Amino acid sequence: MTISSVNNEKVKYWASLKLKKNRDKDKCFLVEGDHLIKEAKEKGLVISTISINDKNADFLVTREIMKKISDQISISDNAAIVRYIPEQKIKGNVLILDDIQDPGNLGTLIRSSIAFGFDDIILSEESVDLYNPKVIRATEGMIFNVNVIRTNILKYIPRLKENGYKILVSDVVRGKDIKNEICNNIALVLGNEGRGVQKNIKELCDEVINIKMNDTCESLNVGVAGSILMYEVYNGRTNNRR
Repeated sequence: MTISSVNNEKVKYWASLKLKKNRDKDKCFLVEGDHLIKEAKEKGLVISTISINDKNADFLVTREIMKKISDQISISDNAAIVRYIPEQKIKGNVLILDDIQDPGNLGTLIRSSIAFGFDDIILSEESVDLYNPKVIRATEGMIFNVNVIRTNILKYIPRLKENGYKILVSDVVRGKDIKNEICNNIALVLGNEGRGVQKNIKELCDEVINIKMNDTCESLNVGVAGSILMYEVYNGRTNNRR
């Protein structure tokens, strides 16, 4: 179907998906660019495709329409409407995120979680929206390869402990070297960019860990810190298997 008017009802609907309340209502979101569309198609999540020049797309639109529905300054030629990613059962190491607010940080942590064997993420209810367009772009398509569960982490951590998980919480000041805590079924808790991990959540954790680093640097961005910690777990387990 060809659409040429920016006032078309379909176009208005696609543009409305920039808002979380509209995404949540229909459990779908818009992705832009060939790579993200390819990843979504591989998971069978694409509802419809939109393009400026691909006649095989479900909707052929003008550049003006793509600008209206896009969240980017430099628009892509192709976009798609995609279903929310179904939540799955926890099956491996877990990353727990306590009120992460920055979309770039969440995107970075999702990419690193896939790289370093943390296939499950527990995202607190007050964290940034998983389907925020900036989060989607920052994941570089890895959002379609990770299991993310948004829930009350205070209630979820005891369930993990009952199932044999060791809960590690990061702290910039104190804590053990994570290299000494490598084991199966690790759940790593990272905190909010401003205040860190909440006290009542820390009290549920088994061990406090941190990253040993030069005294000149007081702390690391949560995306960087989390990536390093996940790498240490991945590297430690890899070395233990040799």
